[in-house]
Amino acid sequence: NLSRLTGIDLVNNSFAGEIPQEIGRLRSLRSLNLSGNSFGGKIPSNISHCAQLRVLRLVSNELIGSIPNQLSSLVNLYYVSADENNLTGAIPNWIGNFSYLHGLYLTQNNFRGSIPNELGRLTRLAEFSFGLNNLFGIVPSSIYNISSITTFAVTGNHLHGELPPNVGISLPNLEIFTCGMNNFTGAIPASWSNSSRLQNLDCGGNGLTGTLPAENLGRLGSGKAGDLNFLSFLANCTGLENLGLDNNHGELPRSIANLSTQLKYLYLGRNLIHGSIPEGIGNLTSLALLGMKNNYFSGSVPDAIGKLQKLQVLYLNFNNFSGPIPSSLGNLTSLIKLFINVNRFDGSIPPSLGNCQSLLTLDVSNNRLTGTIPIEIFGISSLSVYLRISNNSLTGSLPSEVGDLVNLVELDVSGNKLSVEIPTTLGSCIMLERLTMEEMDISHNNLSGEIPKFLEKLRFLKYLNLSYNDFEGELPKEGIFSNASGLSIIGNNRVCGGLPKLLLHACSIKKSNSSSHRLIILVACAVPCIIALSGFIVARSKVKTSRGGLVTSDSCKGWKSVSYFELVESTNGFSVDNLIGSGSFGSVYKGVLPSDGRAVAVKVLNLQQRGAFRSFIDECKALRSTRHRNLLKIITACSSCILEMMNNLKLIIIHCDLKPSNVLLARFLLEASDNYSQSQTMSAGLRGSIGYIPPEYGMGGQVSILGDIYSFGILLLEMFTGKRPTDDMFKDGLTIHQFTAITMPDHVMDIIDPSLLIERNDAHGDRERYESEIRTRRTTSYQHGGPIQATRLED
Repeated sequence: NLSRLTGIDLVNNSFAGEIPQEIGRLRSLRSLNLSGNSFGGKIPSNISHCAQLRVLRLVSNELIGSIPNQLSSLVNLYYVSADENNLTGAIPNWIGNFSYLHGLYLTQNNFRGSIPNELGRLTRLAEFSFGLNNLFGIVPSSIYNISSITTFAVTGNHLHGELPPNVGISLPNLEIFTCGMNNFTGAIPASWSNSSRLQNLDCGGNGLTGTLPAENLGRLGSGKAGDLNFLSFLANCTGLENLGLDNNHGELPRSIANLSTQLKYLYLGRNLIHGSIPEGIGNLTSLALLGMKNNYFSGSVPDAIGKLQKLQVLYLNFNNFSGPIPSSLGNLTSLIKLFINVNRFDGSIPPSLGNCQSLLTLDVSNNRLTGTIPIEIFGISSLSVYLRISNNSLTGSLPSEVGDLVNLVELDVSGNKLSVEIPTTLGSCIMLERLTMEEMDISHNNLSGEIPKFLEKLRFLKYLNLSYNDFEGELPKEGIFSNASGLSIIGNNRVCGGLPKLLLHACSIKKSNSSSHRLIILVACAVPCIIALSGFIVARSKVKTSRGGLVTSDSCKGWKSVSYFELVESTNGFSVDNLIGSGSFGSVYKGVLPSDGRAVAVKVLNLQQRGAFRSFIDECKALRSTRHRNLLKIITACSSCILEMMNNLKLIIIHCDLKPSNVLLARFLLEASDNYSQSQTMSAGLRGSIGYIPPEYGMGGQVSILGDIYSFGILLLEMFTGKRPTDDMFKDGLTIHQFTAITMPDHVMDIIDPSLLIERNDAHGDRERYESEIRTRRTTSYQHGGPIQATRLED
């Protein structure tokens, strides 16, 4: 009823229901903005009565149906936006009659059909956005001739055809051009070099091919010098702020330094780009993100990188950079994330990094760094996500200032040559409320002395790796040390005590009245024993050598070394088609070595899974101590194990501790296990799978061969009955063992899986013989959940 009302703005509320038809009575309405609500139903056709309407905004609602044809009378419309709805049908060709139209936004709907040719008559159109629909066909050439267009966005449709070579000339005001995720073909228009206002360019996910016509450049991505010189075209795009190049090849040209000084994001990661970073990179002073990871960059990083004062994120990881880490990185005081890991940097960690007081994440791992850890690093109070300086050649001790990193979540200094003791200041962090240290890995160093008691008090600590150092004395039992699954202490042979699950030797009791006489007597008794034992071992090893027994370090020298790339080739890029099975810590692939045609099984660890590395160490130690015809033989190793491949790779459907992922059938149908990480050799904590392990394991009982017999018995019961011990029927105290026990001795055949019973003429005789034999065989039986006893099945 407000006949003189000219504007309605209800944006970003919670209105729902349909837009009322009565809105058509507002004959003076010039602007209608209902965006950001939950209006449903169709667009009211009565809006056509608002003849003076100039702006219609219906963005982010739940409108359905097609655009009413009655709206064709709104010839004064200047701006139309109906993004993010569920509108369907075709885009009306009568929109081409809206001669005053400046902006047309129909993105993220379900429009179908082609883009009407009539839209080419919109000579005043500046913003053209039809992305994320189901449009097909070609873009009318007349639209490329609308010189007023600043935004051209058709990403995420099914459009095809070629981009006009003169698009950069015919659209001189172009700021945004996005045509990604379509089916465009042809060459990248070199005329874009004339688009001096271009800010955002996206052509990804198309079929663009061919060569660049300008300057006689080579083909994009051929890997030759000059292939990336097309970047020089973009030097004229003075307003360019975001540039991302994925899946390219070639050498990075020095013209990269001539890009717009307004450039904020430059991402060149995950390519095959080689060469070095040009000194002129320092000209891009507005950069907030510089991504160059996963390439083949080499050489040193120029000091000019320290001129990028606004840089917040720097990715240089997974390349071949060498030389020292530039001290000028300390000038990047706005830096939040710094990744320079997995390169060949040498020299020391520059103390100037301590100036980067905004750092949340610092990763310099897997390089060739030497010297000591600068104390300035531990003065970066903002470090909270993680600090990784592992797998270098750092020496000295862990500075006492490490205790100042009160917010650190993960600390990894493993794989260095650190010595002396863990600083006691690390324990002082427990007094701070903001301490959230969850992971600490200081393995593979030369740390010595007793394991500090204060580590027990780090109540947030969830995983502690102290393996392969030279610690001694009694292992604490509280805090993290009470959780065997979150602790790794392997390779510290002088540590004693701790949880029984860790199977460490007991600590000796020191007596003050011990005398040297007792020591002399002990040595006198021990020496003959050692000599006798040594002779026995030598004689036994000779016998085993003649039988091809245990693998020694000398025999390993003859093993053929296999590179990672050979494994990739042999497994067809670790293809899913070559996947044999997956487990908790990794997967096993079948392959054929290209060098000798030998069939192999390649075990690949998932190092992102906590406990994977520890499982690998367990497996290696078990293999070192065990040889058996039913255990797969190690052929060689890359960075993990390569196993002899069994010829019959069809896996039996067995669901117990001997799972399909670690049971294969060999040439003569002998079972072979390839999972050693659960073996008694390195047993620690609960072993096996629920349903298959004996009950006493769950109550902390000692693992034994009888437990394996029990698990094998459960396996046999599953094979005979066709039922898993974890099936839904086994609840309220009923187990598969009890289920079979109640059928003994007269009704055993009632629970046998019918698929095992082969119909034959003398089936009745076979059944009698079977029942007779099964009653006389010995198996494992549990009586009221007590220890395992060997009894006759009939008992």
